[in-house]
Amino acid sequence: MESRIIIHTIAILLALTACQEVKEHTAPAISDRDSVSMMTTYGINTLISDSGVTKYRMVAERWDVNVLKNPNKWTFDKGVFLEQYDKKFKPMAYIQCDTAYYYDKQKIWELRGRVVYKTTDGMTYRGEELFWDENKHELYSHVFSHVVTPERELQGSSFRSDEAMRHYTVNQSKGSMVKPQENSAQPEPAKDNKANEDTIPQPPKRQMKKATRGNTFNKQQ
Repeated sequence: MESRIIIHTIAILLALTACQEVKEHTAPAISDRDSVSMMTTYGINTLISDSGVTKYRMVAERWDVNVLKNPNKWTFDKGVFLEQYDKKFKPMAYIQCDTAYYYDKQKIWELRGRVVYKTTDGMTYRGEELFWDENKHELYSHVFSHVVTPERELQGSSFRSDEAMRHYTVNQSKGSMVKPQENSAQPEPAKDNKANEDTIPQPPKRQMKKATRGNTFNKQQ
């Protein structure tokens, strides 16, 4: 009798277990669909063209393309190197940074980290941020900027320029100075006689220039 009760109890427990809903262990669904890249490419070294004209060469370790974000953009989280060309395929400038974003609809580059923009004319920009507007052919930054030219060196709180850096503005400039020419020939010291004093010209002294804090430096060539 006792064995029958045990068997009957086991049968009831099995029946109750069978009636319970089976739970599936699944991961939660991805709600933010725009976080998924449409394309991810590694080891990029390619030429970028617009309307049949090669604009620049792009070198990057990783390239993510996302067309679902608003605005959609390209992401270079491992940094990027750009070599910009003119219409005759002649190098104009070199760009390098730690992180970059390209908004392809607006044609605007957002460069972050250790940003270096250097033209073939010897103009250099350094900072933690730089925007390049391809439509307006402008460069601008809203953070501390360091500009070096063949003639002077400037530092300021913000920066705006054309692509060639021929016309640029440095706001709240801290100072500038005329840079000495490298490898310039030094005149021989004049001998202590009147003949040499008359015949050997003395080079003009370079003047140190210092802008007052808070001024805006504008360069127009």
